[in-house]
Amino acid sequence: MSTLSYAVRDSNTMLRRNLRRAVRYPSMTVLLAGMPVLLLLLFVYVFGGTLGAGLSGGAGGRGEYVDYVTPGILLMTTGLAATGTAVSVAMDMTEGVIARFRTMAIARVSVLTGHVLGSMIQTMLSLAVVTGVALLIGFRPTADLTGWIGAVGVLAMVTFALTWLSVALGLVTRSVETASNLPMPLTYLPFIGSGFVPTDSMPAGLRQFAEHQPFTPIIETLRALLTGDPVGSNAAVAVAWCAGIALVGYLWAKKLYNGDRSR
Repeated sequence: MSTLSYAVRDSNTMLRRNLRRAVRYPSMTVLLAGMPVLLLLLFVYVFGGTLGAGLSGGAGGRGEYVDYVTPGILLMTTGLAATGTAVSVAMDMTEGVIARFRTMAIARVSVLTGHVLGSMIQTMLSLAVVTGVALLIGFRPTADLTGWIGAVGVLAMVTFALTWLSVALGLVTRSVETASNLPMPLTYLPFIGSGFVPTDSMPAGLRQFAEHQPFTPIIETLRALLTGDPVGSNAAVAVAWCAGIALVGYLWAKKLYNGDRSR
């Protein structure tokens, strides 16, 4: 077998390992899907009437707000998933599993790849659950098939980028508790962006940050794809942010994993 064949085979083994652990310990999976659903219900049914009234020059309502807020909730789901990935990697590091894997005749890349692929599958399933709940409570996207394919592609792209970053965060920490806290800004960035209210309603300083942070162009691209509107320059900016985050996360994770670190 070639080196690539060995890497693919070992990555598949590590993927099955991570999926089985997710099945055996379902609490994290439930949290990944449950928390965004709770936030969606909270913002739509508690704040939706008031916040929706601020859309379209005061003519909006709860029905319009659920269409507006759902992309932000979907991005928040990917941030929560990043926390779960960091915790999973940190558990392997603190329990000595990674050290044992290093002594085995397996492709070194397969350990990290297994985490990334397993987390992506788990995250995409959580996104499907959140989208389903949003549709049940009134989310009415007008996207055609191309728009839906583009939206799924954007979500997969963001998930891939944040997963590699969270793998690095899990490797750099020395405890599971720290690993659960480091990715938290990824969960809250949609709040300080266009995820829940338009950025033009914010004070000048905060508005500048909101418009230039990574999640805002991603949210705007996703929102445009789901509503059939032109994506404009947001798509290119979103791709650039995701590519940069993925590259940094991959190189950082690779360096940490290949380095000799005592715990």
